Amino acid sequence: MNTTPTTEQILSMMKGMMDGKLPKSIELAEKVLPEMIAEQAKNSTFAMPQENGALDAESRILIYLGIALATGSNTCIEAMMNKAKTQHIAKEKILETFKIARYAEASRVLGNAETVFEHLLKQ
Repeated sequence: MNTTPTTEQILSMMKGMMDGKLPKSIELAEKVLPEMIAEQAKNSTFAMPQENGALDAESRILIYLGIALATGSNTCIEAMMNKAKTQHIAKEKILETFKIARYAEASRVLGNAETVFEHLLKQ
């Protein structure tokens, strides 16, 4: 007996978790490389377990959203905002996540400026 879900079942589960909206890349991958759908679902379950995870679902979504914002992944931002909607995550929590991601990015730029500051001190 095969208990492995089909690609269609996986896509249906994904839609259910993302307010009925799949990222365009997932829709395209299903047509070009359908086995990637199962792999992506497996990776998602590994990184964001539904049960027995140390973090709750809301925390995982907000962390993922913050990373997506910092890395500029519009597809992931859209997916996490759809998940945030299904989880009824408060606007204030989403905005705080944005502020943290923005601060982390600003801190990265500040850290990268070490050589600039060293050169300016030598002038």
